[in-house]
Amino acid sequence: QVQLVESGGGSVQAGGSLRLSCAASGGGFSTYHIGWFRQAQGKERERVGAISRSGGSTWYADSVEGRFTIDRDNAKDTVYLQMNSLRPDDTGVYYCAATLGLSLVPRISEYNYWGQGTQVTVSS
Repeated sequence: QVQLVESGGGSVQAGGSLRLSCAASGGGFSTYHIGWFRQAQGKERERVGAISRSGGSTWYADSVEGRFTIDRDNAKDTVYLQMNSLRPDDTGVYYCAATLGLSLVPRISEYNYWGQGTQVTVSS
């Protein structure tokens, strides 16, 4: 069983940057596609990006394309979410999740493991 722990959240002004980390334990990290999600208060959880098992493929939501970058270091069992040019509407709790499925961007219900989330607040 994989345990995921996010870190790196915080408060930043619009235009700033943050780098989130998702550290895994429990083994088999390189067998999972990893997704990054966020949930703003009162809104549904949305996927902002995903990275394949090897790190060779990525997917981004239109709202973050060109501003966010996902990469992973399988030797460290860690996935990163680099967030640049942050905007107030990027505010929310950010989660990473792991899936054993074949699809890089499966339904949310197909993710096997979730982290506890880290808060990101962007002020104008």
